[in-house]
This record gives sequence, structure tokens and C-alpha cells, in this order.
Amino acid sequence: MSPAPPAPYGEGPALELLVHGVGGATPQDMLKDPRTVRITGDDKAAVYRRADDAEAEQHPEEYTDRPVPEAYCWSNLTSGNGARALWLLLLPFMVANLAHWMRPRAKGSRRTTRLYGALVRLIALSLTVLLTAAACEVALDLLAWQCAGSAACSGERAWLGFLSAEQGGWWSQPGRRLALGAVVPAALVVLLWYLSNRTWSAYESQRPPTGDDGCVAEQDGAGDADDSDDSGGSGEAEGSGDGEEDYAGDADDADDPQYREARRPLLRPALGRPGFWYGRRLVARLRAAHTAAGFLTVAAAVAGAAARHDRSADDTLLKVCGVLLETALGLAGAAVLWVVLRRGRSERRLDTRLDWAAVRYLPAAALALLALALLYAAWSRPAWDSAATLPGDVTFRVIALVQGLLVVALAVAALRLHRRAHHPSAVLRGFGGPAVAMLACALGGVMTGGVAQRVADWLDGPGSPGMDEHGAIPGPPVLLSWQAAVIPVLLIVLLLPTLALAVRTWLRGRRLAAVVEAEYGEDRPDPVRTRRIAGTRARAQLTDSAPTLVGLLAGATLLLGIGAVVGAWVSGEVPGRAFGDSGGLTEPTAEAAQALGSWLIGFGFILFVTMGRRAYRDASARRSIGILWDVGTFWPRAAHPFAPPCYAERAVPDLTWRMCTWTERSGGRLVISGHSQGSVLAAAAVWQLPAATRRRVALLTYGSPLERLYGRWFPAYFGSAALRELNSQIDCWRNLWRTTDPIGGPVLVPASNGHPDVDRDALKDPLVHGRSGRYPLPEPILGHSDYQADPSFAKERAHLLDRLTPAVPAQVRTAPQGSSGRSSA
Repeated sequence: MSPAPPAPYGEGPALELLVHGVGGATPQDMLKDPRTVRITGDDKAAVYRRADDAEAEQHPEEYTDRPVPEAYCWSNLTSGNGARALWLLLLPFMVANLAHWMRPRAKGSRRTTRLYGALVRLIALSLTVLLTAAACEVALDLLAWQCAGSAACSGERAWLGFLSAEQGGWWSQPGRRLALGAVVPAALVVLLWYLSNRTWSAYESQRPPTGDDGCVAEQDGAGDADDSDDSGGSGEAEGSGDGEEDYAGDADDADDPQYREARRPLLRPALGRPGFWYGRRLVARLRAAHTAAGFLTVAAAVAGAAARHDRSADDTLLKVCGVLLETALGLAGAAVLWVVLRRGRSERRLDTRLDWAAVRYLPAAALALLALALLYAAWSRPAWDSAATLPGDVTFRVIALVQGLLVVALAVAALRLHRRAHHPSAVLRGFGGPAVAMLACALGGVMTGGVAQRVADWLDGPGSPGMDEHGAIPGPPVLLSWQAAVIPVLLIVLLLPTLALAVRTWLRGRRLAAVVEAEYGEDRPDPVRTRRIAGTRARAQLTDSAPTLVGLLAGATLLLGIGAVVGAWVSGEVPGRAFGDSGGLTEPTAEAAQALGSWLIGFGFILFVTMGRRAYRDASARRSIGILWDVGTFWPRAAHPFAPPCYAERAVPDLTWRMCTWTERSGGRLVISGHSQGSVLAAAAVWQLPAATRRRVALLTYGSPLERLYGRWFPAYFGSAALRELNSQIDCWRNLWRTTDPIGGPVLVPASNGHPDVDRDALKDPLVHGRSGRYPLPEPILGHSDYQADPSFAKERAHLLDRLTPAVPAQVRTAPQGSSGRSSA
């Protein structure tokens, strides 16, 4: 079906800036023309036009009946090259970072807000420690300690021969084997640092417009109140996020007289603050802390085992060295915690500083301690023998226990915030953040447990780790087997609500059949066609049921995780052996759960690796996985520096620059047209515009998740008050949606102060019910795609442009490449 015919526009140049959604799109598809040219940008994100429109501003007479279309393509920010496949390793980190932004809005609750942010950062830090500990478990415990110390295991693997205790070589001593094995987890930490530093340079270091550029939203407050504290101290400065009354300065500066003098009420949505999309300072500091935490985890695993041996030995010098080294590791760990907890984000100003002391010296000090730990462990200890598992396997139990306590504390903080906010549409009554944080911990546990279980199965041959006393190796920590055993139980717990949801969706589809027939008014409706349309509408509403499933999954994971920790701590054995003498069905059930859980976790790990390999080699698969990053990496890295980078820190300034420079040079009218995730980017960019520019820009969103997903999951930033404020700050905004769309929906912003309702009535999908003379073939059910094919799209766009008043253009500057924006952007 061809798009609707164009409608005439008022006087003045007009530009339509198209922003695509998740999954990416080519400029040729967006502009409906195979011949496109890049106006400005690079290979990661750029603005394109049709070749015929490249110099449109020089020929305004040709565009009296249509706007000049431009396409902003940003898909390569999330699915560009093969290295993006490595981002799959960072999935738990990304989910933990999302939890930071899911807090309820916090009017008048600065301390609780800062506590919420600190707890999420601690959970994120625990995930780094967990991943590093898992690498230590594989390289140090399973390989260097257990397999190399077992004649049965090392004898079958020639590549481990030089480490074998049976051969008695220089590397055969346990400490030296551990020192060599520590290279693997240390290399993992270096890889994480490298990925974070590389993306930090490409994303967070992209400086947004400043006041000197004439293209920046108004600053908050009277100056930068926290400039008096060069050491930082900005606190958890996200603010209210819903356009509520806020104050200049940052929360940790409340005792500063300059802060109190500058304290004055403001109306500033969080996403409109000058420093919101510039997290360079925070990411650099957190990266240093997490890198140091990773090195310290490896150092503690190596030095801890040697120190335990030395405490029972007669060598006083080594005993003293072990005590001193463990003390130094403890002090360094305290320094890491201090850096993580000390301050949050600074958003009310463009913070260009860096905490050089932490960025430079903290990782270097941790690396030096790791080198000392390796030297200490490699010291000759002829009487040392590696038996059973590596001392310190209790680490996984402590990490799981700490994560559970942090999630519970986070839930208490979220509850306090939600009671003040009274946000009716927030998911899970404000517990969305804690639930997602719990899932991040569960993902980390599954990934780390899967690696350890698969390596243990490979080393142990036909035996089952922990079940066979005569196996080649004792196997991984028992907690990992307990965690694997609860996975089948978790799936059974989720089975009933999933079935209930499927039945409810089917019944809803049957009820909607009558609504569909009445809406189309067909004399002889096709019942098959009716059921298909009704079923599509019913399935589209499954998105609104996702919070319930997430809540059930998080709650069940927390309870079962507590049970796994208790079972491992009390019994000290894997579930199959712990219930070995129970009799009845308990013993075979426990063994079956352990075996099935181990298989599932191993299958998940293999599937994970397969997806990574395919994404690395296949661009189409990389784009599919990139959809996950499109949604999950919209937010800045405020909690975990090793999470995939925030593409919006590049895309939002790009869009802001383009809108500012084009309207300034041409004095024309601009409608920014965003589909799906592109509508979120468009709204964020409009928030960043100066007031004068914002009044010359119209916003057209379609298939938009602004309220349905972002407003409910991130109420502090896209809640109803924030969306109403956005509508009041721009000249006009229109939102198109369909009842068959599983992602987009109405934004629920009512008419006010001369602004009409933002939402248009739901578009018909399909356009017609059955066949007719005009539509001889069945029209497709489009759902979330092809909004521009609907006749209403062109009408709404024309209406928005007609409402905008052309401004007097700025004095024309010489532009050797024309006025299309090549030089201005």
C-alpha cells in the first residue's frame, strides 16, 4: 500500500528529522529511496538525505507541499562490528545498571535517593567480584589446584603435565600453580577494563553542546554550587525526574554556605539537565574501582590459600608476610568501597573534571598487590599439598548472601520512595528496581555457575562432580550445585502463572472478536479474519503483564536462592548427597533436580556461547542481539562501568546539535519524527533544547513506549508529570498508536494550556477488515511497524508543521557546502 498523498504546508522551510527504532534501519529504507547521501556524521551514527534533497535549502520552491526528509541512523552504535558480540558477557552488568534508573521519583527524599543509588552500585560491584571469582574458580581451583594436583586428572591431559604434582617439576608446587593460573582471571579483568575504557572514549567522552555553542538547555540554579569541593561530593544527584520542584547544586553540598545561598526552586526534568548525558567522570571513577576490585579478588584467592597454609607452618617470615598482605588487601578493598559509595552522578551542570587520584592510583595499587600476592604464593613450600578443594570456596556463599541482603535493603529504600511518590502506574508498586537487580544477580549466578559446572564435567569425565567420591576431582563449590538444583523448581513455579496468562490471553481474544466486528462495521465479516485481528490485539496486551512475571520470577529467585545458600552452608554437600539418606521420593527428586539443573545451566552456557559466535560472524544475528542493547543501553552507566555503553550519550547530543543548527540557520520549522525507541531518543533530545529552539520544534511519535514501558519502569524520568511537562515546553506533540502494537501505546497526556490531547485515537490495524473494490487483497496487520503507511501519518505531520510559526532566520553565514547542514552540524 502506498503512503498517503502529501498535504500543503504553511510558509517557511520545513524539515522532518526521522529517528528509527529498535533493530536498526538503513537510510535507504527510512527515506524510501536507494540513493542517499550522508549530510553529517560518521560510520556509527549519521544524518542522511535523499540525493535529490541534499541541497534542499537552496531550492525552497520545490518543497512548498512537503517537508525535507532527513534520517538519523544510530543502529551501528549498538550492533556495528563483531566486537559487539563480547557485550553478551556484560548482560548481568547491563541489567544491574537498569535497576539504578528504575527508582521511584523522590521528591523531598534526598537521603533515601542517595541510599538507593549506593545500594545499586554495591550490587553492581558484587557482580564484578562474582564474575572474577568464577574465573578464579575455573583457573585456580578446578585446573591449577584440583586437576593438576590429581594424578588421574592431570595424567589424561598432557598440556597440564608441567603443572602435575606427580611429576615434581618447578611448577608442581600448589602456590606456583596458583600464581600461573591467576593469569586467566587477571586477563579477564584487563579485558573488561579495556572494553570499558574503549567505549568510554567513544561514548561518554562525546561532549554535549554547551552554553558557548548557543545550543543547550538552561542551566539549573545559580552557578555550580559544588565547585567549591574539588574532590567531588555531588551525591546521588538525579533529582526528582518528574519536573517537580528541585534545587540547584548537589545533595552532598548541603552543608556548603554557597550551596544554601544558591538554593532556589527550579522546574527541571532530569533528562533536561545539562550534565545528564555526560557521565564521563562517574564512569571513569567506577571503572577504576571495579578494575581494582577484580585484581584484589584474584590476589585474595591466591594469597588467601598460601596464607592459610603458612599459618599452620613453622616459617615465621612467610606467616608475617601473609598477615601483612591480607591486611593490605583488606585496606585496598575498603578504599574500593569508599570510591564506589562516595558520590553518584552530577547532572545539574556539565562536569568535565576527572578524579585522577582514583582513576590512576587505585587500579595501579591493586595491580601491585596482585603482583606481590603472586610472588608470595610462588615462594617455595615443598611440604604444601593441594587436597580437596581450594581453601576459600565459602566465597560464593558470602557473595550470594551479601547480594540477597543488598536486594532486600534496596526493596526497603524503593518502598520508602514509592510511598512518597504515589505513582499509580509504576510497575510492581515501586519494586521494579529491586526485582531487576535480583534478576541481574541471578543472571550472574547462572553464567558463572554454568562455566564452572561445564569445566568440572569436562575434567571429571563420566563422573558427576560432588556425587562420586572416586571421581578425578572433587568438583566446584557445593553452592553452585545447589543453585543449579533450584532451576527446575523455579521453572515449575513459573509454569502455572504462564499457563494462566496464556489462557487469559486466549479468552481475551475471544471477547475482542465482537469489538473488532463492531469497530469495522462489516455486514458479513470473515470470522477467521476477525479472530486473527482479535488475537493480535490480545497478544499485544501481554506486554502489560510482563511486570507480574518479572515480580514472580524475582521473588521466587530470592526465596530459592536463600534456600540454596542455607542448604549449602548447613550440609556442606551437593543436594544429591545431602538428601541421600532421606528415603522415599526425596532422594531421587534431589538427584534429578541436581542433574537436570546442571544440564540446563550447561545448555544455557553453550547456547550463550553459540549466540556470541554467531553474532561475531553474522551481521544479521548481531542486529537481532542489538535489539537487546537498544533497550538496555539507553541509560547512562551510573551503576556498573563494565556494562555496555550508553548510546544515548552520543545520539541525544547528535539530535540536539542537528535541531539547533538547522533551525538557527534556516529559521524554519522542524518536526522530529521518532518510531519506537527512536521516540524516546527524540523526547530526550527535545528536553535538551533551549527554550527558543524548543518552541520551533514539533514532536511526532508513533509506536512509542514512552508511557507503556518507560513511564512505568522508569517513573522518575518518564512518569506522567515529566511527560506533561514535556508537552508544555514544546509547541505541539502528537502520538500515534495501535491496539495491535505490543510495544507502543498512548502517552496519556491530556489537553492543557491550549495544547490538545497528545494521543490520537488508535489507528485501525488493518486499515480494512476484508476485501473490497479498493482493497482487493487482504491488508496486513502491521502491529509495531510501517506507521508511515497509514494515511493519518501524513495528515498529523502536516497539522504539526502548520501549527509551527516560522522564525526569522539568523544572519546567513557562508557555507561552502551549501546550507543543508553539512558544515553546521
